[in-house]
Amino acid sequence: MKLLKVAGAILNQTPMAWEKNKRNILQAIQEAKARNVSVLCLPELCVSGYGCEDMFYAPHVLEQSMRILFEVLPHTKGLVTCLGLPLMYQNRIFNTCALLANGKLYGFVAKQFLAGNGIHYEPRWFTPWITDKFAYLNVHNPITQEEESYLLGDIYFDVSGIKIGFEICEDAWVAHRPGRSLSNYGVDLIMNPSASHFAFGKINVRKRFVLEGSRAFGVAYIYSNLLGNEAGRAIYDGGVIIASAGDIANIGPRLSFHDVVVTTAVVDINANRIAQSQASMHFDLPPTQKNKISVPFDFPKIHPEPYDPNESKWEYSPYIQEEEFVRALALGLFDYLRKSRSNGFVVSLSGGADSAAVACCCYLAIKLGIESIGLEEFKKKLYHIAAIQELDSVDQIAQKLIITAYQPTENSSKTTETAARKVAEAISSTHFVLNIDSVVKDYRK
Repeated sequence: MKLLKVAGAILNQTPMAWEKNKRNILQAIQEAKARNVSVLCLPELCVSGYGCEDMFYAPHVLEQSMRILFEVLPHTKGLVTCLGLPLMYQNRIFNTCALLANGKLYGFVAKQFLAGNGIHYEPRWFTPWITDKFAYLNVHNPITQEEESYLLGDIYFDVSGIKIGFEICEDAWVAHRPGRSLSNYGVDLIMNPSASHFAFGKINVRKRFVLEGSRAFGVAYIYSNLLGNEAGRAIYDGGVIIASAGDIANIGPRLSFHDVVVTTAVVDINANRIAQSQASMHFDLPPTQKNKISVPFDFPKIHPEPYDPNESKWEYSPYIQEEEFVRALALGLFDYLRKSRSNGFVVSLSGGADSAAVACCCYLAIKLGIESIGLEEFKKKLYHIAAIQELDSVDQIAQKLIITAYQPTENSSKTTETAARKVAEAISSTHFVLNIDSVVKDYRK
């Protein structure tokens, strides 16, 4: 057996929150080292944040991303990891992932397939890289003030005999995914840094392409994802998935209120190589070997660990859609509250189902948050709200953070007023009844 301890991390990042993003990255690196991990996969664009939108065009964003990269470098001694960042080459911006090992930078893999459907607009900001192409990129090192040259593009890494390649998020969702060509190089491990937004049942699709990639290409596969409401437009659910030789090695939690969660597994590289040798898929000689970067690294001796996926129990609920809806919205509301520095939630209760659901999700943002990270950490994340810092229960905090209002007119009924009041009582909100009949009549004049 040739055993390797690997990990993926989910990070709750914020676009252009440079120091906060760096702290989360360093925390993931420190946790991985403490658990004797050799290879750590971090999410897509984790340095800059995924949701920079048109700010990706700003030179400042590119410069700050490179600064953070070089500041993280010294902390990677004894570890192989990757950092996602935007990078300019020939006046084009590329979505890239840098490989770092033992305190050194070795090269940049560029994303080949860009997400341009649904809520994603990557083709607006990025250029897709050309398959099988690579180039040398001159990089200004902001620490040493020197110019350095690195390989950029469709490349892979030979880390002391273990070959590592990349599929960056959307790369794995297409028919002709890069893993196919990587298999011709005999790659042992594929890392997939992702920024994949939450959708009902999407975790099952991710499991399928991770498992299929591991089985078809005969590799260990690490999928990592962003977490939380990064910038208001989307909620990312996290969920590290690690597979080896076509089996799940571990699955990390989703929709956590933690900023950083590291999930580990021990994989057998030789078992994957045997799987490659037995594969019936078409083999072709790679077009070149010049896209290989050699990386010296001393892998520690690792003892076997049983496969033990540790998904949360709620993932197997018979009401999984309801669970996903509530947990995603609760995390999204909490992140929006703290990142926008708001002081709470105001909900107009009509007595109907829709407004009641919104109010209940505001309450669950508090309840689930405290269950996930504890009372003191919850209050620490909302440090800007002085009114809750001395409180010690979910209901006390809800009373300070949630304001509800029933706004009747002459057409409103006692039934809806009672329903609104009972919802407010159930979630411990500060509740008001504000008759707006005169406002409505004045508006109609």
